[in-house]
Amino acid sequence: MNKSELIDAIAAKSNLTKSSAAKALEGFVEAVTESLKNGDQVTIVGFGTFTLRNREARTGRNPRTGETINIPASKLPAFKPGKGLKDAVN
Repeated sequence: MNKSELIDAIAAKSNLTKSSAAKALEGFVEAVTESLKNGDQVTIVGFGTFTLRNREARTGRNPRTGETINIPASKLPAFKPGKGLKDAVN
């Protein structure tokens, strides 16, 4: 499912127009992004939790030259599904 198909599904299930559903989806994405930028987690009971994971600095290897390079530490967004979502899928 891509973004436009998701907007269509939201509009159909909630009796919203497609433009209202698109605004709602954009608002959701912006709110989650802003919360993660601030270091907070977003928990939707029954669906899951959006969090940040810290990735340690490490050394890697350039596959083309074989040269060792340093890869800096970074933050990685992650999603952990909740029990309701796991049960619905299985």
